[in-house]
Amino acid sequence: MLWLQLRASEWVLIGFFAYIVVISPFFPERPNLGLQPLFILIGVLAFLLLLAYLEQARLLQPIGIVRDFVPLGMTLLAFREMELFLPLQYDYRFEAIWIRWDRLLLDSWHLRALIELTGKSFPFYLELSYLLVYGLPFYCVGMIYVWGNRRLCDRFLVIYLAGTLTAYALFPYFPSQPPRIAFPNVDVPGVTTFIRGFNLAILRAATIHVGVFPSAHVSSAFSAAWGMFVVLPHRKWAGWALVFYAVSVSLATIYGRYHYAADVLGGFAVSLVAGAVALLIPPLGNPNLESKTGAVVDNQGSRHVVP
Repeated sequence: MLWLQLRASEWVLIGFFAYIVVISPFFPERPNLGLQPLFILIGVLAFLLLLAYLEQARLLQPIGIVRDFVPLGMTLLAFREMELFLPLQYDYRFEAIWIRWDRLLLDSWHLRALIELTGKSFPFYLELSYLLVYGLPFYCVGMIYVWGNRRLCDRFLVIYLAGTLTAYALFPYFPSQPPRIAFPNVDVPGVTTFIRGFNLAILRAATIHVGVFPSAHVSSAFSAAWGMFVVLPHRKWAGWALVFYAVSVSLATIYGRYHYAADVLGGFAVSLVAGAVALLIPPLGNPNLESKTGAVVDNQGSRHVVP
């Protein structure tokens, strides 16, 4: 049956969109919901089944490559769908608690002053780290391709999507605004760079406003790191490099006032839970997927030449 040809990462996507359909009736005060989540689920399911059919029927390798990247594009759809849970108003009960912890961290413990000791250098690096999160999963899949491990893309995507989509799934329960909006004159960065201006422009144009807890920037960055540890165990430096990068993103979200410290802790916790669960899920990808060098790679990274 066709649904048996769906990959594990595609089932994660379907599970997320189905979850949104299930919880929607429990948020009657969110006026934008309606039947839109159901229509989105039907569209996603139909599109994924179509890709599975085309890969099995006639276009094995080209469609297989497309399927490696489609889940990454669908995270944007999932992100935008969360705006349907936009509340009529915010009561700021979460933000009032979270801002106290931030003031302790940034002021009493001098985190902002330490970051600004280097002038513009470290703040520039942090803002750049925040910006590059959007391309991180594509970079990771690209590394898997370059090192001849394309068959392992699905396992990586399961871990990455689990961490990213779980963060999205929690947004409706914590309606909140980021500190740069809720408290525009509190703990603002003392250093401004052109990268910060670019980040703010992106957020004004494309972000959602339903909530900021937990931080999906943080959960996705750490989940990408855990994923690389799993799929490339013989290149652990790649995983450790991404852990360092994820820590940088965490600092950037707090310093730049994109998130509260509580959001960062929540995002990290989500990545740990998602990574632990994902390790227990066997990859369901097509076992006949080949690397571009013509070799099939097993889960341990061993290469077998395809006749």
